[in-house]
Formats: sequence, structure tokens, C-alpha cells
Amino acid sequence: MAGDRWLRNAADGRGVHPLRPGFASGRVVPGQCRSSSSPVQCLDVPELTSAQLAALRELRTGWASVRRLTQLFGEAGHELFVVGGPVRDALLGRSVQDLDFTTSARPDQIEAILRQLSKAVWDIGREFGTIGCSVTEPGPAGEPTRLVIEVTTFRSDAYAAESRKPAVVFGDHLGGDLLRRDFTVNAMALDLATGELLDPFGGAADLDDGVLRTPSTPELSFSDDPLRMMRAARFAAQLDFRPAGEVVAAMTDMAERITIVSAERVRDELIKTIMAPHPRQGLNLLVSTGLAAHVLPELPALRMERDEHNRHKDVHEHTLPVLDQTIGDEDQRLGGPDLVARLAALLHDIGKPRTRKFEPGGKVSFHHHDAVGAKLATKRMQALKFPTDQIKAVAKLIELHLRFHGYADADWTDSAVRRYVRDAGDQLERLHVLTRSDCTTRNARKAARLRTAYEQLEFRIEELAAQEELDSMRPDLDGGQIMWILGIAPGPAVGRAYRFLLEKRIDDGPLGAEAAEAALLDWWRDQQQSH
Repeated sequence: MAGDRWLRNAADGRGVHPLRPGFASGRVVPGQCRSSSSPVQCLDVPELTSAQLAALRELRTGWASVRRLTQLFGEAGHELFVVGGPVRDALLGRSVQDLDFTTSARPDQIEAILRQLSKAVWDIGREFGTIGCSVTEPGPAGEPTRLVIEVTTFRSDAYAAESRKPAVVFGDHLGGDLLRRDFTVNAMALDLATGELLDPFGGAADLDDGVLRTPSTPELSFSDDPLRMMRAARFAAQLDFRPAGEVVAAMTDMAERITIVSAERVRDELIKTIMAPHPRQGLNLLVSTGLAAHVLPELPALRMERDEHNRHKDVHEHTLPVLDQTIGDEDQRLGGPDLVARLAALLHDIGKPRTRKFEPGGKVSFHHHDAVGAKLATKRMQALKFPTDQIKAVAKLIELHLRFHGYADADWTDSAVRRYVRDAGDQLERLHVLTRSDCTTRNARKAARLRTAYEQLEFRIEELAAQEELDSMRPDLDGGQIMWILGIAPGPAVGRAYRFLLEKRIDDGPLGAEAAEAALLDWWRDQQQSH
């Protein structure tokens, strides 16, 4: 490949900085590497540490399938590069989960080569120049590991003014392919034939600085694919990076353009942001640039509302700590990052703007914001094409998140505790997490009282569960037994009888078959007499 390009050879260790870890402070010279029609060029380069060079070497040689793939493409006369996220993560010392390749070969040529490597080949992305396959080989510990390989032809995508789908244009060199990518930190490539790292837009230096910049101007980049604006929020949340000033300005000016992107793509980026290690950074960026007003308008709406317990701060400022606390509890209580729990924490108070009422004496109330919020969350998640089970789970949690405050104010009977468990159903553990996280207040005594009260409630739930097998929560008689005892055929009366016994079970605990039969017969006689 021709042209003056930045080269660092990962095979022989050249480029190691002898004095300090990290990168040197070199920057790309303005005006270089910015032409979509030129080869890869760069003049001013940073240095790599030995650990970074080793990580790049592992990308190139760590998998037998990758080494074989390199050989096959080379024999066919095609260039092959690992590109984008894997290169970025290797330089950051993060684990590399997926490998993305780009090549000078066209899709038909890629497919022919991959069929020499694997029998499991697919072409679902052929329209976009992508052919994939899977191989199995020993992993680092010797265990069989499935490796997914996707190879894409050099391309340059662009959106028409009002299009939801990019027009795909195949290219002949790497420079144009890297220019089309979202951010400089994702616009680096590792030449698998030579071990050379190509960084025409200063991505390595931006990694060192923790900055998100675009290879072309942000306006052009976001016009080509508006979803990149949401990716900026995602990378801020995932990597704890900050977008450059010009990137933030373009996001703000062009926020409305996100509306041409499909709901499914927006949803997927939003999920990645919420599930990142630092979701607050990404969500704040979405709100401050105006993007959230188009994809999740309920979130910026919270900034205008006062929290009834802490009128000096708005509801948005209350919501983010609730999300933080949920994230802090999910490993221990939910087994790891949990999308439903995080969404419920983020959306639990979105009903407040609709229900705000100014009371005498300056107090602000938000009566029934739980029920209203559940409906709003359902509507928003449906618009973003979330799965039905996730929508129902989040709505249930929002609807129930205030139920506990009745317990904090007055002792509940055993039947009330049973109803709490029954209503929560399979979301009980998530409800525990959300309710505990929502008990945030600057009043230390009040916060301690709420925490103590919920600990007591959880203890009583566990105690009742041990006594009564509360998780199964069924009446003492099933439908068949009800019909036999009452001498009735299937119909509405069986359902009414079943619900009576369930309520009896909730109120009084387990009755046993004989006592349940007696209660059922008494109830049935009352029913007959009332009619």
C-alpha cells in the first residue's frame, strides 16, 4: 500500500517509549490524512508501550484461524486488516470480544476464501459488503472456543438527506474506509500481513487523551449517519471519554436528524449506553445536546420538575443517583448488569411531570405518578421496539415502586406482605433493588429510617416464605378439586371460587385441604343465597 503512513511494527517491538507509559503527546498534522481519495497518510505519531504492542501482536497471531485467514487473503492477492473496536480495545488493555476485518476483496471473493476456512458461512450482510463465518479452535486455556469472523469490503457509506438507510459504496483502499468511521479511536487498522498499525487520523493520541473526535468534520460524519451522535454518548458511557467541543456542538445543532434513524437502531444504542459502566455520562450528554428530547423525551422533562422530598433539586438530579445505586446493588442482588432494573431506575419518576400539583404552603405533590409513569414507560418502550416481556417488567416495577412507603409509615399485616409479594411476582428481587435505591434523601435520619424499614420488610418476606412457601402462592385447592367439591362444570363460577380461595390464602395463610373445603362450601352457600 503506497503513501507516507504511520507504521508501528507489532512483531519486532519497535516503537516502545523508553521513558514513560502511555502515548507521547504527538498529534496529527492538520490537513494530513483527511482526503477520502488518498492513501493512508500521517506525519506525527505517538509511541506505544510494550503491553500495547503485545496486545496488537495477539490480535494478529493469537488465533490459528486468523493466521490462516491472513494466508488465504494474501495468496489471493488481497489486503486484510483488523479494524475499529478490536484495535481500540487492544490499545486500551481491554479484552477483545469480537474481530472485525476489512479487505480490498469484493463480497464474492470474500465468500470464496471463507469457504476454505469454514463450512459455516453466511452472507446476510452481503448488501453491505460483509460475509461471515464461524470456526472452533482451542482457546487460551485449551477449551473449545467459537470464533465469529466477519469480513467487509472497503466501503464508504452515506445517508441521503431524508434516508433511513445508507447508500453503500465499495472502495479500493483503506483510507476511504477509515475516513467513513465514526470516531478517530475507531479509525485505526492493523495490517495482518505486516503487523503494521495504521492510524491516519490520530486515534491513538485521542485514546491517550480520552477524547472523541471524528475523522472527517463532525457535521459531515453525523450527516452521513446520525446514529453516530448516539454512539458518542455510548462511548462516553463505556470508555469514560469526553467528546471534543466541536463534536458536542455538532450534536447539539443536528440533534433533530436522529429522527430519520430507525427505532430499532436507536434502541440498541440506548441499551448499550444504559448498560455501560458509566451510563450517567452518556445520558447527561444525550440530555444536554437535545438528543434525548427526540429519543427519550421523558428524561429531559424531569429537569423541570421539583422533587417533593428535596425541592432544592430537580427530579432528574434525583433519578441519576437512583440509577447509580441500582448499578451498585445489581451484582450482589441480581447476578450482574440488569437492563430491566436499570431501565426501571431511569424511568421510575417519569410520571411526575404529568402529575405535579402545587399544594397550599408551597408543597409540591405528585399523586399517582407511579401509575402514570408505568403507562408512559410502556408507551415509550413500545415506540422503541423493546420486547414485550421487558416492557411489562419495567412497567410493573414503576407501578409498584411506591408501595413500600405505606409499610414505612405503618406496620403491615401478614396479608399485606403477602399481597406485596404476589403483586411483584417474578420481579420481586428487582423491586427490592429499585425501592432501596429510591430511598435517597439528604435527611440522614429519614434515609436511615427508610433503610431500616425496608430491611424489616425483606426479613418478614423471607420469614413468611420459609413458613408458607410464599413463592408458589396458590390456594389450597386447585380447579379440579373445586369443581368436584361444588359439583359444577368448568365456567366463570370456578374462577370466582379459585379467587376466593386465593384471597383466603393471602389473608390467613395455608389452611390445609379440609379447612379450605369447609371455607369453600360456606362461601358457595352464601353465593347461592345472594342470587
